[in-house]
Amino acid sequence: MPDAKAPHASRRQALKLLSAAPMLPLGGIAFLTACGGGGGGSAGFPPIAPAPAPAPAPAPAPAPGYVSAEFTGMAAPSLSKPEAMATTTVGSTLKIAFDDGSAQEFRLAYQPFFITGDAVPDGKGGTILSGGYYDIQNQPIIDRSVAGKERQFFSDAPDGTSLLVLPDAKVPGVKGNTVFAVVQFEYTTRDQGGASTYGVLPSPIAVLTLDQDPATGKLSLVKYHNVDMSGAHGLWITCGASLSPWGTHLSSEEYEPDATTIAANAQFTAYSTNVFGDPTKANPYHYGHLPEVTVNPDGTGSVKKHYCLGRISHELIQVMPDMRTAIMGDDFTNGGFFMFVADKAKDLSAGTLYVARYDAGYSIDPAAAATKLSWIKLGHATSAEVEALADSLTAADIVDSVFAVQDANKNDVIPLAPVTPVDGSYTLVFMDGKANWIKLKPGMEKAAAFLETHRYANLKGASMAFTKMEGTTVNIKDKVAYSALQNIQDSMVKNGKGWTVDTNVALAKKLSAGGVMAHDLAGGQKDSDGAAIDSDWVPTQTRALIVGEDITADALGNTSNPDRIGNPDNLKFSEKMRTLFIGEDSGSHINNFLWAYNIDTKKLSRLLSVPAGGESTGLHAVDELNGWTYIMSNFQHAGDWSALHAKVQPTLDPLVRANYKDRFGAAVGYLTADPMQPRLSKKA
Repeated sequence: MPDAKAPHASRRQALKLLSAAPMLPLGGIAFLTACGGGGGGSAGFPPIAPAPAPAPAPAPAPAPGYVSAEFTGMAAPSLSKPEAMATTTVGSTLKIAFDDGSAQEFRLAYQPFFITGDAVPDGKGGTILSGGYYDIQNQPIIDRSVAGKERQFFSDAPDGTSLLVLPDAKVPGVKGNTVFAVVQFEYTTRDQGGASTYGVLPSPIAVLTLDQDPATGKLSLVKYHNVDMSGAHGLWITCGASLSPWGTHLSSEEYEPDATTIAANAQFTAYSTNVFGDPTKANPYHYGHLPEVTVNPDGTGSVKKHYCLGRISHELIQVMPDMRTAIMGDDFTNGGFFMFVADKAKDLSAGTLYVARYDAGYSIDPAAAATKLSWIKLGHATSAEVEALADSLTAADIVDSVFAVQDANKNDVIPLAPVTPVDGSYTLVFMDGKANWIKLKPGMEKAAAFLETHRYANLKGASMAFTKMEGTTVNIKDKVAYSALQNIQDSMVKNGKGWTVDTNVALAKKLSAGGVMAHDLAGGQKDSDGAAIDSDWVPTQTRALIVGEDITADALGNTSNPDRIGNPDNLKFSEKMRTLFIGEDSGSHINNFLWAYNIDTKKLSRLLSVPAGGESTGLHAVDELNGWTYIMSNFQHAGDWSALHAKVQPTLDPLVRANYKDRFGAAVGYLTADPMQPRLSKKA
């Protein structure tokens, strides 16, 4: 257990750790020494004088110090080379400058560990299906949609990935350094019969044991372990992820099932059937939380689900260097900006949940002034308390909820049944753009705060205006956090779907291409009740950092500028490279991209392009791991065609199907380089 009296990590301590030069694996140095004979000379010859002692070896010159990193981007692929649009394509470089005036340039490339659906080593002498699905008894879930072609379901949507090492790791088959990756699989798009399977299967998470070549940094898969999720009730639509400061994988459950309408939710019924073999057994209040995966030295892993960080559309969480403060995106329409402050460092099982309220003037113009925000306390709880509430309560115990119906023009209208909430005791809020009249049951504040978080945050006056606030990350040196807004529309735009004046977010027009927002962090803050917030890493104001650009469809069909970011999703920041990495989940780019944005030079560089119709996921930037630098990258659902792809689909569809198992497969891997993995320091 963490020591409650241990001092919190200071900003200076955190920066000291991050600024340390990576220790590179050095080759052995052979020294030549003279070999002498016995003590006396041979008969008849004078004694041989002893050889002079060898001069001491000169001290090795100090290794040049790292100065900066610069990425040079690639052009977007086009139909002049359709094969480049139908796979992961890399044409970028990374140049590392050193303080002796020298530099190293690396030509980047992509290296997958596997394509989902591949048979990979299980570490026991056999194989296991990568991305495969399992029920609560850890039995394979079988796709029976096509008679005679029964097979285990596997995912085409790998997502959040964490790369880590353990000091006492020991896994048979590793010849170099033992490295682990945790990979989660969000969903699978369709069954073999073509029917949608989104959200009806329990999300698996795997621990990969990787063999790191000390000479080149190359990572090779040695073992794939599927983590047992039975103790967490199974997982619901895991999306982005991050590595905690203490070395665990922080997962996510997004689009929490609405407990007030669960009886009519066919998706959730199918999920319950697939997980438990019973359409009624799954409890909606067990989903929409934060799972944490701990890796064991033998390459296995375990999961613990935390129920006290709010039941929202969890995306990529970021824990600050104090190891207590976490900020969270909310991948939702009418979503909020949430913060959690744990009671103890390295322990997310108890703490206080907050939600932001913005002052007027919120802007997405990077030239505009920042907008101040304050924090509303929603409540304090332990994970065990909230799980017990989830076990014992239904939505009807917590809140009265009445949704509007729509007229022939799809406008919300007040319902006539079961009640007409016009007596003043109900409050009008918007849930995912839909009008919802709610009234809290007496004494249910804590249950509402942690199980009906969206509704309760509305009642408390939060700025519940955001449309798909996704990945979050932190720049420790500058004490700035970043959040991705996949798109900026609807509830953020005056008179848009789900918009209300009370949120203080009232943009003049939408920006479908989205953008990245920056949050200044500070201590000494108070919540809406005037109580001190026990953290030095509290967001205090927000400004736009970088945004996309909507355009009239171009020759390929792009509806946002392909040379600017489009619908950002995954975000990760590299302290040493001073670079924000941005992965796209775009409905506006024909191919989605992974970008590098240097926050000092403002240079934006396209690093890679994922297959058309796919989404860039699994982003994790690692400054150094045993001396080597890694950028982890996956993709999802290649060839998931929409009207956007009308001009390219006829050409690209057969290529994507050939590359990725008829569109059922997707890649898990990382950016590599020629001739070896990049590193941010140099041998002497």
